[in-house]
Amino acid sequence: MPIQITMPALSPTMEEGNLAKWLVKEGDTVSAGDVIAEIETDKATMEVEAVDEGTVARLVVPAGSEGVKVNAVIAVLAAEGEDVAEAANIDTGAPKAPPGPAPIETAPEMPPPVEPPVQPPMKPVPVEPPGGGSVGPSPVTPNAASGGRVFASPLARRIATDAGIDIASVPGTGPKGRIVKADVEAAKTSGIAKAPAPQAAAPAAAQAPKPMSDDAVLKLFEEGSYELVKHDNMRKTIARRLIEAKSTIPHFYLSVDCQLDALLKLRGELNAAAPQKDGQPVYKLSVNDMIIKALALALRDVPDANVSWTDENMVHHKHADVGVAVSIPGGLITPVIRRAEEKGLSTISNEMKDMAARARDRKLKPEEYQGGSSAVSNLGMMGIKNFSAVINPPHATILAVGAGEQRPVIRDGAVATATVMSVTLSTDHRCVDGALGAELLGAFRAYIENPMGMLV
Repeated sequence: MPIQITMPALSPTMEEGNLAKWLVKEGDTVSAGDVIAEIETDKATMEVEAVDEGTVARLVVPAGSEGVKVNAVIAVLAAEGEDVAEAANIDTGAPKAPPGPAPIETAPEMPPPVEPPVQPPMKPVPVEPPGGGSVGPSPVTPNAASGGRVFASPLARRIATDAGIDIASVPGTGPKGRIVKADVEAAKTSGIAKAPAPQAAAPAAAQAPKPMSDDAVLKLFEEGSYELVKHDNMRKTIARRLIEAKSTIPHFYLSVDCQLDALLKLRGELNAAAPQKDGQPVYKLSVNDMIIKALALALRDVPDANVSWTDENMVHHKHADVGVAVSIPGGLITPVIRRAEEKGLSTISNEMKDMAARARDRKLKPEEYQGGSSAVSNLGMMGIKNFSAVINPPHATILAVGAGEQRPVIRDGAVATATVMSVTLSTDHRCVDGALGAELLGAFRAYIENPMGMLV
């Protein structure tokens, strides 16, 4: 029997990915463990291995395809002894023309509407109510007919909204009737399934303004004065996560200045004392490495701030897993140093260098950048004095680090100079109040200004 290869779920939250490249072609023989394709997720490009052996009969999804759903068939293998041509012709379920249920095409009692059609007397226009049911049968709502929720991909919902299409009236061809992009595109082409008029929807409550459509934005600019660069999955995910963070997390901000002279002196001494291997030091500490350690120890010392919020529970973390924002082409990613409070500075430094290098090549594994209990975002090396960072859910805090610079300070009643760094803690007010955030920031500053405490 032919073997169907499907789009793998490369992370717990992955719903779709881009098939960046095929490493095999039709007619090639593959064995279990052979790398056959590269899949691009929102954060990384990962290799996909064959789990069976056989001959590549058909590449269902071409290289460069975007938005391929998890579990969609992407290729077919002919097992040993099977006819390759016959295997290539099996039905993979890939939508050629969406077969969809008949009601949409025939709609015998209702011509294709632009406005809600007039129904026979005593039968109101069917509208899906907030609870999910409907009044009477509706020939144009195959997805809502059961009275349950409408299953559709986020991309399909967005396209339907932009096109003025009632998503509940679109027949789904995805797994278990899920509505996918191709289904909405087919509904757009047919010119049917328009969304009900706004006055038919439920009560007039204040609604959040919607962002401008692509066409509306482009009309503001002179034609020919711009070029369009399509968003990749990473940029789409960053946008979605930032909207989620700013619309659901009540941020507040606390700032302090930290004197760095003692830390810089200790860092220089530790780097000078680093043992050599093949003529190179086995570690080279950065200020950022010591900031990661200081934050981890502060989270250990103030455990009530080492938390995450859920609607039902306060999640108290047993370890300080510190994410570190790393800029990469097209966006950023946050690799996580696990159990940072238990690790030495040299270990943190070497882990960070390794993960940052692999992050720039998009080679991090999902478990290396997901989760964590807090994060550091450092723009000091770019000359930024201070800024406020956006919390990355499910974290409750993130520390924004500015540049260390020479500033006047008062010592023993006299003016002196010191290297001073400004830091700002962004905090989720649902789980970390002002006094608790101040306690965490105070503990962090104590380790920065008395760095020997990080070594014991």
